[in-house]
Amino acid sequence: MKTARQIPPLVLALAAIAALAITAPAAMAAPAGKRAPEWDISEWINSEPISVAQLRGKVIVIEFFQLWCPGCNSFSIPLMHKWEQMFRQEASEGRIAFMSIHTVFEGRSFQTPERLRRFLKEKEIRHPVGIDRHIGGNRLPETMQRYNTMGTPEIAIIDKFGIIRLQRFGFFEPAKGEQLIRILLDEQFVQEKASLTR
Repeated sequence: MKTARQIPPLVLALAAIAALAITAPAAMAAPAGKRAPEWDISEWINSEPISVAQLRGKVIVIEFFQLWCPGCNSFSIPLMHKWEQMFRQEASEGRIAFMSIHTVFEGRSFQTPERLRRFLKEKEIRHPVGIDRHIGGNRLPETMQRYNTMGTPEIAIIDKFGIIRLQRFGFFEPAKGEQLIRILLDEQFVQEKASLTR
């Protein structure tokens, strides 16, 4: 299995500097409490195309990551593996969905789709992974802008009604996320209520 140490040191150093720099416009606050925007994905790996609307009625856990991101390799990727194992029964029942979005805002010549596929295989990441779409000369990819992410890693948890209930950049206490996931799994999904959040 490939580790962060196997990525060239210079690349990791540049990534660390960039991760500390701002990525979202004006460093705006994460949009917790708002309706989750549809993501804009140029390519899906490990899955057919999926949308927020298709996942309505499920708890959604999204990881925004970059393959060369040190914090992703040390924190968010292992955390996603942990949570997938922890909630495997709920996932098998179709009550929760895990996915990642490769949101590249730097080093695009290095973080290519081909290198990403190898990375996912080496890291044993089998859940759906979307490649965030770039349009024109924009530095920031589309989904990153829609979710107003501050960088990578960033994790968002969306409830059954399509509302962002938590969005955190960088490191945080996993137990808080796990507690929230359990609360959201226990919420009753009523289609009539869901229609009011559209």
